Amino acid sequence: MAAVSTPPPAPNERPIAVFDSGVGGLTVLQELLVELPHEDFLYLGDTARFPYGERSAGELEQFALEIGELLLARRAKLLVVACNAASAAALGALRERMLSTTLGVDVAGVIEPESRQAASASENRRIGLLATTATVRSGAYARALAAQAPDAELISVACPDLAPIIQQGFPFDHRVVETVRGYCAPLRDAGVDTVILGCTHYPLIAPMLQRMLGPGVKLITSGRALALSVARSLEDSGLGAARLQEGDYRFLCTGDVETFRTLGSRFLQMPIEQVEHIQLPLQEAA
Repeated sequence: MAAVSTPPPAPNERPIAVFDSGVGGLTVLQELLVELPHEDFLYLGDTARFPYGERSAGELEQFALEIGELLLARRAKLLVVACNAASAAALGALRERMLSTTLGVDVAGVIEPESRQAASASENRRIGLLATTATVRSGAYARALAAQAPDAELISVACPDLAPIIQQGFPFDHRVVETVRGYCAPLRDAGVDTVILGCTHYPLIAPMLQRMLGPGVKLITSGRALALSVARSLEDSGLGAARLQEGDYRFLCTGDVETFRTLGSRFLQMPIEQVEHIQLPLQEAA
């Protein structure tokens, strides 16, 4: 008897794929799970190559295209780049590649939604940015903010070691507090009234940042802004899930599975049970 093939899922039943260099993107997934409870999600943490923040633009584009192909093979209906460095370096190339495929998958990044929200929130038009070196160096936030608010001034601070500190886990010691205080000082001196958290790890230390920047400073995080943008995209494209029950969420990582599960549960603030280890097709040069 011939084997009966299983038909592929309908377009709106396919998962939304989310990727980041590590577990920081789980702060974005957390907001997506709240905003879109009926959707299925597939999250990939490229923990074997973390951090992305000091990588070159060429490396980040290569990584993003590799990951995009893998998630496309898992039949994602939308790809969310929950990594500021990858969004800054590779969003255009990744979107062009994904839209050119048979499935025609669109790509959402974190930079434009955050910049739009910051432009709307700032009253004195002095906006701060805390981000990785790669993100600051790309100028992506400066361009996005200029398009949203040409009269605004962006004060950017590169924080090369902040994402690795947060990824290592809790608790934080006095050295970490002083490191964060040093990054906040230029923004306080500039009198910013709004600060973009330009890395998905940074919301985990939002209370510390708020204390050091001052209670009147608005913190703009990527998760909420991006979740609303994704919801609008699904509505416009007619790709929203039709089910009434809660969707599923699954995880892939390129590094140690147990480390991802333990630390990721703290970031997501929800249980992470099954994590699949995957090997990307292209490997870094030694």
